[in-house]
Amino acid sequence: SGPGLVAIVGGAGFIGSALTEAFAAAGWRVRIVCRNPAHAMHLKPLGDLGQIGAARADIRSPRTLLPALAGADAAINLVGILDEKGGQGFSEIHARGAEAVARAAAHVSARALIHLSAIGADPNSPSAYGKSKAAGESAVRSAFPNAAIVRSSLVFGPEDSFTNRFAGLLAASPAVPVIAPDTRFQPVFVVDLANAILAITQRLLAGELGR
Repeated sequence: SGPGLVAIVGGAGFIGSALTEAFAAAGWRVRIVCRNPAHAMHLKPLGDLGQIGAARADIRSPRTLLPALAGADAAINLVGILDEKGGQGFSEIHARGAEAVARAAAHVSARALIHLSAIGADPNSPSAYGKSKAAGESAVRSAFPNAAIVRSSLVFGPEDSFTNRFAGLLAASPAVPVIAPDTRFQPVFVVDLANAILAITQRLLAGELGR
């Protein structure tokens, strides 16, 4: 029967693909929770027949999360934005949205919740992004006290937007563009991040974390 069902909120993208592959390989049933389930169809071949499914929900509409998370043993929230375009604000997504996922996970009695935050999360951050990430962490802990908070650095891999965009700039330019020369990055490989989240989930379910 396998380890159980994991619901990956915001799982149709780059990091969600790696997570889906890691959890499916470990025998989990995977439910991709996103605004448009059609965007998750490309992930179904990563598992056996019927192992990977999708459900429609929007973290900005908390009531949609309950049926999407129903029956999940573990939930993972990947939803985040890097800018406030398209009418989406940092506080709306990173704070209120994160709280909505945590409340829904608690309501459906999920046994584990992993919230993907960022290394810049800090209530005293000079950026609205960092402040909203910190507010989200606090809200998640209040709603789901045993949640695991994963503060990821920049994530790279075959389909990421950052390094591939930079590679495109290099290919198109006779000179190497220098962007924020004083900024230091410590990127993490997406497969390593996925395997770490899988391990954290397993340890949460075994009662080895959060004591």
